[in-house]
Amino acid sequence: MFDFSADEYPYASQRQSVFAPRGMVAASQPLAAEAGIEMLRKGGNAIDAAIASAAALTVVEPTGCGIGGDAFALVWSQGRLHGLDASGHAPQALTLDAVRAAGHDRMPAYGWTPVTVPGCPAAWAELSARFGRLPFADLLQPAIDLAAEGFPVSPVIARQWQRALETFGAQRQPALEAWFDTYLIDGRAPRAGEPFRNPAQAETLAELAASGCESFYRGALAERLDAHSRASGGYLRASDLQDYRPRWVEPIGVNYRGVDVWEIPPSGQGLIALMTLKILEGFAFEQRDSLGTWHRQLEAMKLAYADGLQHITDAAHMRVAVAELLGADYAARRRGSIGARAATPAAGDPQASGTVYLASADGEGNMVSFIQSNYGGFGSGVVLPDSGIALQNRGQEFSLDPGHVNCLAPGKKTFHTIIPGFLSKQGHPLGPFGVMGGYMQPQGHVQMVMNLVDFGLNPQAALDAPRWQWLGGLRVGVEQATPRDLALALARRGHRIEVAHDSLDYGRGQIILRDAESGVLCGGTEPRADAHIAVW
Repeated sequence: MFDFSADEYPYASQRQSVFAPRGMVAASQPLAAEAGIEMLRKGGNAIDAAIASAAALTVVEPTGCGIGGDAFALVWSQGRLHGLDASGHAPQALTLDAVRAAGHDRMPAYGWTPVTVPGCPAAWAELSARFGRLPFADLLQPAIDLAAEGFPVSPVIARQWQRALETFGAQRQPALEAWFDTYLIDGRAPRAGEPFRNPAQAETLAELAASGCESFYRGALAERLDAHSRASGGYLRASDLQDYRPRWVEPIGVNYRGVDVWEIPPSGQGLIALMTLKILEGFAFEQRDSLGTWHRQLEAMKLAYADGLQHITDAAHMRVAVAELLGADYAARRRGSIGARAATPAAGDPQASGTVYLASADGEGNMVSFIQSNYGGFGSGVVLPDSGIALQNRGQEFSLDPGHVNCLAPGKKTFHTIIPGFLSKQGHPLGPFGVMGGYMQPQGHVQMVMNLVDFGLNPQAALDAPRWQWLGGLRVGVEQATPRDLALALARRGHRIEVAHDSLDYGRGQIILRDAESGVLCGGTEPRADAHIAVW
């Protein structure tokens, strides 16, 4: 019997970019990627593959997503790009007065208060209905089997599971008890390589498969969620679920040095990535790991984030148009405010003159950029007993300030962190990309786009490269692999550098690109995760 640790890697390793002719699925967990490629081999397309992988991820990576979370997708099919917004809104009973009456002066992270209507199951069903080829029930079968028969927990996910146990254990409350019953083995988090079964989730997935996810919104599962919410002090009701529908939206984009970069429109924070690129396009970049490059990237990101946090919310409540925030004149003004020293950002006024991610592709040209999340790890900690449904805590993003654009209101969608990305050129698809991880996501998107476009890196190298992360104010996190002289030079410019010894919070991404002439797919996957590229 070998005796080794799945968490210790004393030597640098190297992945290669992966090529395939007929299909590719890149995901943060190998079993989920294989679930997707299985659908392609059965005659399905990239959309079928994405759904199967997404469903499997709720089983094998519950630390990042679940049936009770939200989802977004960018789908290249039928010669154009389509956007799906499957984010949920605040329950009708979740009012400012109700939250304040419960003793909160800001939205809490756990318990029933931050729970919003889940959109994830509706996303699977909607994608399948519009673009899928295989029967919907077939797409969920791999996830059902993984939940029923069990799977060995992968190393990064085991670490995140332990982190969740420590978090929930430190502020244990009655609403969280079902989480401890569902996700622990003898009172502890599963270890790397240890099999974990979730038979209750298998039953739930089987019900979703049989009903096309209708049970979750207008059936037995909706009734169970309503009853549990009422019995345990929640705000979610069957009527909130019954009224929910995902929305098809027009993607928003900018042209960055000849490449079109696409994101989902607000309430998603993809707009922040686009604003940053609009600012940066006015600079010339030659070397990736140079003081001038990192300083300008950081300052542009800070400015775009200041604007995003001030202006982004539910599209129906936006006070500033997306076109104004992406305007060339406004980007030039913001660019002109970047000096030689690090600065604390402030929101501008354009009217004056910031999870699991997967990418899939097939040999026919269909490509999917898909992201789903419970927001904070396992989400709110609220789990419907005997179901495997962990509910998201997306509502934590709401403000309780009545004057803020993102103030809580019943039926409103909050500022949303999860964002899929897509690249195209002159009307032809290049491919999906994404970087999961809260407020790291637009920061990761900008770094991936520049790695590919400005610095000519292949998909794997683009993901391997050391990353920076703005942490607020003048604080900047850099990964340990960042050149020491570069970190010191940034510090001399006024950035308060914090060297990260753990890369879990620096995003986990996937990239698939398609060669326009040969149709050959080239993929890169995240070295900071238990990631895998399945190919056909």
